[in-house]
Amino acid sequence: MTQQTAGQRAGRVMWVLFWGAGLALATHFFGIWEDKKHNPNQVPMSSHGEGFIEVRLAGNGQGHFVSTGAINGTSVLFMLDTGATDVAIPAGVAETLKLQRGAPVSLSTANGMSTGYRTQIDSLQLGEIVLHNVRGIVAPGMHGDEVLLGMSALKQLEFTQRDGTLVLRQTTLK
Repeated sequence: MTQQTAGQRAGRVMWVLFWGAGLALATHFFGIWEDKKHNPNQVPMSSHGEGFIEVRLAGNGQGHFVSTGAINGTSVLFMLDTGATDVAIPAGVAETLKLQRGAPVSLSTANGMSTGYRTQIDSLQLGEIVLHNVRGIVAPGMHGDEVLLGMSALKQLEFTQRDGTLVLRQTTLK
C-alpha cells in the first residue's frame, strides 16, 4: 500500500465521519425543533396580579394548546380539551404517576364507547397555577403520553382565547 493510498483512505474515513456527525447533529436539532413546534409551552410563563395568577399559552401549529405541566409533582404533557369532562390520563402515564384506578365508568369518545376508571389527582400544576383534588379518568384506550386537561380542572379557572393565545387565570383571593 502506498503512502498516497493510505492518505486517501484516511481522508475518506474523515469525510464519512464528518458527514455522519453532521447528520446526527441535524437529526438531533430537528427533533428539538419538532418538539417545540408541537409544544410551544415547554416552560409555561406565569404572571401575578392583585388576586390572580395568569398563564399564557401559545397555540401550536395545529391550533391546539399543549403545555408541559405536572400531576402530583411529576412532569406530564397536557393538551387542553374543553370537550373532555374530566382530566383524561392514558393508562401508561397513570401507571407512571401511580394513580389508583377507582370505579369503572363508560366513556363516550370520538372512537366510540370504552371503559375508564375514576381517579383523584392530588395536585395538578400548569405554570404557577396549582389545583388540588381534581377528578380524573384513567383511560386504557388512550395511547401516547398526552394528558387531556378537561373541564374538571378548567372549570376552576377563567380562560380566554384570542389571536392564537390562551390565557388561563386562577383567582387567589378567597
